[in-house]
Amino acid sequence: MPRSLVLASSNPGKWREFHAFFQAHAPRWELRPLPTAIEVEESGSTFVENALLKAKAVATALGEWAIADDSGLAVAALGGAPGVHSARYAPDDAARIQRLLREMEGISNRQATFHCAIAVVDPQGQVQALVEGLCHGEILTQPRGEGGFGYDPLFWVPEVGLTFAEMSPTQKEAVSHRGQALRALKEQLLTLERRLG
Repeated sequence: MPRSLVLASSNPGKWREFHAFFQAHAPRWELRPLPTAIEVEESGSTFVENALLKAKAVATALGEWAIADDSGLAVAALGGAPGVHSARYAPDDAARIQRLLREMEGISNRQATFHCAIAVVDPQGQVQALVEGLCHGEILTQPRGEGGFGYDPLFWVPEVGLTFAEMSPTQKEAVSHRGQALRALKEQLLTLERRLG
């Protein structure tokens, strides 16, 4: 009997990536969408803190297991911005991309890192799994590719020679910050399953 787990996000891009992962790698967990909007103030100063805030808020509000991720882009030349404010950098993806391009105008250091923290919390609000993933890349001067979401069209991964938005879902999962965090999560879920019986 699969154990139910609510994804503490209304982002359709995140849902697609998490759902695909759970179907392929964690069949004993049934991932469910957030049934109702739950406002969580992301007041943490790190991705880990915000992932924990979201997972705990949803788990305790619904009395169910919950999983949350907090992820974002840290650009070296901008002092790590947008960082934990990546989703709130501008009203929508297009505006966020335009703002980042404006702020990077004339800057030669294009180094950036995508971060992802994922937390799994039980119905009592206790943390049962916590993982992080990183992906290093560069910020392009113009968007490339039609896939992905968020800053994906600007984030170029040198080893692959593509932006996240140009990669297939399989390619992206292999190198991305979320893909790396999910692979680490797979190990923790297996350990958790053995403990829960």
